[in-house]
Amino acid sequence: MKVGISCNRFGAGGGLERYALDISRAMAKRADTEVSVYARRFDAGVAASAGVAAHRIVVSWLPGKLRDRFFSWRLQGLRDAGEVLIGCNRVRGSDIAICGGTHRGYLAARGTPARRSDQWQIDLESAQYAGAHRVVAHSALMRREVIELYGIAPQRVELVYPPVDTQRFTPVDDGARAALRREFGFGDDEIVFLFPSSGHARKGFDLLAGYFSRSDLPITLAVAGRPVGRTIPRVRELGYSNRIDALYRAADFTTLASGYEPFGLVGVESVLCGTPLVFADNIACLEVIRPQAVHAFSRERSETLDHAIRAAVASVRSGQARLANPLALLDYDPGIEVHVDTLLRLAADARAARRAA
Repeated sequence: MKVGISCNRFGAGGGLERYALDISRAMAKRADTEVSVYARRFDAGVAASAGVAAHRIVVSWLPGKLRDRFFSWRLQGLRDAGEVLIGCNRVRGSDIAICGGTHRGYLAARGTPARRSDQWQIDLESAQYAGAHRVVAHSALMRREVIELYGIAPQRVELVYPPVDTQRFTPVDDGARAALRREFGFGDDEIVFLFPSSGHARKGFDLLAGYFSRSDLPITLAVAGRPVGRTIPRVRELGYSNRIDALYRAADFTTLASGYEPFGLVGVESVLCGTPLVFADNIACLEVIRPQAVHAFSRERSETLDHAIRAAVASVRSGQARLANPLALLDYDPGIEVHVDTLLRLAADARAARRAA
């Protein structure tokens, strides 16, 4: 089968960028699957190592708000008509549309009206969903949004949770973890809450930093990603790291307070490393993570954050914090091969439906 995969960037980034790379690589390893990737940008050497044919669509010469529409238009003239197209960004002509977030849902969560440029995004997104054989929603929250906010028939929206690299994200023994804590400068009596983020406002940094800065507990908010830009009590900057798995293992908890989080793969990654969560209860990955791995709180009730942090601290002090059997705490199989099996089944169905039309 010929499969085309469309994405904004093809490389080891986060979110749907990483997702496109992971599924492309896994599909290309299959003897009966030929993969082409269409992207604005390719990280050096990644396409060759993944075994895919690379097709770059240059959009940098355009104003930012016009780039999505031009990319979608240009893709139609480049793609092989025999391919089944899996759209990991907003593109018309997707046979399988991957939904890792919706623009209408994002605006509703922020409580902001759509501007003209927002409406352009929504129009493109709507056309993608309406024309796709199937929409693959990465959470039940996304499935509801596609059905309720975009009017797509429920039978055309498949709930398929995103994969995680289960070989990379694994627990380590106490000795190895202690060595990692020393390497990252975490004290023996310091309870570290890892905040992995490239967009701090979206991930709820101000809410968390406000709490940590006022606390008298032995806690640290360790920020991995974009610089904070100012000194805040009990907040430590770690910078960008390509060893996020090691940071998960070294930390005592991973925390997010996102206002809108369509899934939140960091939650699953952290749990697989044996590190529990302190997460806002609206974060969609909690759909598949058992309650015993999470101290949940409401963004709307500040006292619940205090209760969650204090419960987390108490679990460390009692020696009960670490997660001994992470895979048993997930309500789905996060392996990439299982996920790709599902995508290829849907792709075969889409190809058959196209031929029968």
